[in-house]
Amino acid sequence: MMMSMVKSRTGQLKRFLRPHMIVTIAILALWVAMSAVSSYAGVPTDAMKATIDEVLRIVRDNELKQPNKAAERRQMLERVVEARFDYQEMSRRALGAPWNTLSDQEKQEFVGLFRTLLTNSYADKIETYSGEGVQYLNERTEKEYAEVRTKVLSGKTEIPLDYRLINKVNDWRVYDVVVDGISLVNNYRGQFAKIIKSSSYADLVEQLRKKSEKLRAPQP
Repeated sequence: MMMSMVKSRTGQLKRFLRPHMIVTIAILALWVAMSAVSSYAGVPTDAMKATIDEVLRIVRDNELKQPNKAAERRQMLERVVEARFDYQEMSRRALGAPWNTLSDQEKQEFVGLFRTLLTNSYADKIETYSGEGVQYLNERTEKEYAEVRTKVLSGKTEIPLDYRLINKVNDWRVYDVVVDGISLVNNYRGQFAKIIKSSSYADLVEQLRKKSEKLRAPQP
């Protein structure tokens, strides 16, 4: 599964609202990283490992694997990931300058739509993932910012994967993910800017709303 996503990512990342594939790989990497020994573990890395431990606990819970527990299991996984990913910070950076023109209510709406887009895009992938491996490389910190560098191992393929974090209230939160040099935030910012320039912010929100509704709809 990981190999097929990697082979097609170049074309996918150029299409509107497809950068969620970066997040898919990132979240998968989070909960399989326990299979590799870290050569360097600082505070940001430790923070991410805490998330990994909890996700693994949920994924391996036999009771939560029961069909009638599917919704509860997914909600638990999303809550754990949300505790590590700062969706408001990601939204602000992805939208760019227009963020500063929004009211508090509009910001809240945008964050909600963006969060729904991301979480629903990778939820199925987490629950069906068969498992490869992740190796921690190192981490860099500068004041309130940090970057944890890893690589995803899939057969003979190695995919560079970097987590960018910001320290808020003594907690390290992910605000961007970079896969093989491609930034999730920068990719979305480019796509959002094109839509706003060619149409309007309202049209962007409408497109996000339709995409989110489609992702939330029950699959046949």
